[in-house]
Amino acid sequence: MVTEQSGTPAPARVLVASNRGPVSYTRRDDGTLAAKRGGGGLVSGLSAIGADDDAVWVCAALGEGDREAVRRTGGRLDPADTGGQRVRMLGIEPEVYTAAYNDVANSTLWFVHHMLYQTPLEPSFGPGFRAQWAAYETYNRAFAEALAQEAAEGAAVLVQDYHLALVPGMLRALRPDLRIGHFSHTPWAPAEYFRLLPDDIAERLLLGMLGADRLGFLTWRWAGAFAECARSVLAARGLTAHWPEDGAGDGDGSGDGSGDGGRHLTFPRGSTPGPSGGRTYLAVHGLGADGDFLRERAHRPDVAERMVTLREQIGSTPDGADRRTIVRVDRTELSKNIVRGLFSYRQLLLDHPEWRERVVHVAFAYPSRQDLAIYRSYTEEVQRVADGINAELGTDGWTPVVLHVQDDFARSLAAYRLADVALVNPIRDGMNLVAKEIPVLSERACALVLSREAGAYAELGEDALVVNPYDISATAAALHEALTMPTAERTDRAKRLAAAATALPPQRWFLDQLEALRA
Repeated sequence: MVTEQSGTPAPARVLVASNRGPVSYTRRDDGTLAAKRGGGGLVSGLSAIGADDDAVWVCAALGEGDREAVRRTGGRLDPADTGGQRVRMLGIEPEVYTAAYNDVANSTLWFVHHMLYQTPLEPSFGPGFRAQWAAYETYNRAFAEALAQEAAEGAAVLVQDYHLALVPGMLRALRPDLRIGHFSHTPWAPAEYFRLLPDDIAERLLLGMLGADRLGFLTWRWAGAFAECARSVLAARGLTAHWPEDGAGDGDGSGDGSGDGGRHLTFPRGSTPGPSGGRTYLAVHGLGADGDFLRERAHRPDVAERMVTLREQIGSTPDGADRRTIVRVDRTELSKNIVRGLFSYRQLLLDHPEWRERVVHVAFAYPSRQDLAIYRSYTEEVQRVADGINAELGTDGWTPVVLHVQDDFARSLAAYRLADVALVNPIRDGMNLVAKEIPVLSERACALVLSREAGAYAELGEDALVVNPYDISATAAALHEALTMPTAERTDRAKRLAAAATALPPQRWFLDQLEALRA
């Protein structure tokens, strides 16, 4: 149901800004709009703060269905569509949105932070990029203006991710009274890589983020990289850093990754210093798995049905025993390193032929960003390599790789429950929640083979088998070690992994940031 909302809503005391909102729309054949609600940490976090805070979520219209909803409602969505949540959706011009989201955010900033450029050939920044950057500024300005309009005096604003890196500075200029936070869900590039960007744009991004009172990151590695970028780019313009060292890697000595230990950057903000007086505090909030939700959702009938199907696809050994499973679940993002993971599995079967017909790699590679040619090519390569392994090593009764490319959450949960080994080997990843979710749900006390370049390594590395994501031979050896690990050791490690994985569930992750911003 989409209806225009009458009256002027009360100013919001808590605001969230993100590219994607909690609801999306598609147009039915009869012209009506169907709303589909999403989930995640922001949704559960906002639901926990209570109606007294008059929270509002500001997001962008992503497709034609969303834009039609904006036209019909003026952008203030019907609470019947959003589960009661106040949502303001911005109808940004499609060409502006495409340039900002695809060309700058996902094809430039995401590549920089994940360090994925082939630098002999790319990037190249010319007049075309400058036009795209202007669209990125326009897109960010639309968010800043909407937040300024919606916010009550002294409200708390939580801005999400690299799509909206300029919003804190823009919003600070409009509303210096607000308490502004920004959270980065990706890695942050080291200074020498970040400076691939044009000098003025690197500076603009950093100044935009330093408009915030607090900057949140998933690990201290990423927070430290941001601080080093700021020092490298802005020191000559008056930035100073207060960065006390802490041997435990946690700012407040609690060991939980939640404190900032007084770590902050100071940059002169002129006449708009904000509540923190020109200081920007850096903190870490290591998003965890929602254990309660996952355990409940994983035992619904649709998951049980998928488990039956997966068991049939996995099959049994020639002597009738259950086959072992190596499970991975990813979107086909370039950083996830799916192709090298497949080659590592192949190498396991070549190095240890005793595993042939006794193990199956259950690999779910759900297409991502298929409007970009490089992602389409990567998705095709994943399929090609998996097919090649099956053709080379498979038998009439054994398919070495069970690959699925159609997104199916219930099937993913079924695979989690069946996992003997979880393979998570990204080239670079802000966190990687799959590394946390599989140990929570595995009914076989799964071992975790984990890339040292995943943010999750900071919390799970002690009980995982840690690998260099580029080293196929070493990853194959880790898979063998995981498959042969004694049961008692696997069980002990799995318990510790599950406990660490659920230490900061999404709702608490959100509320911790809100409480720190308001303090």
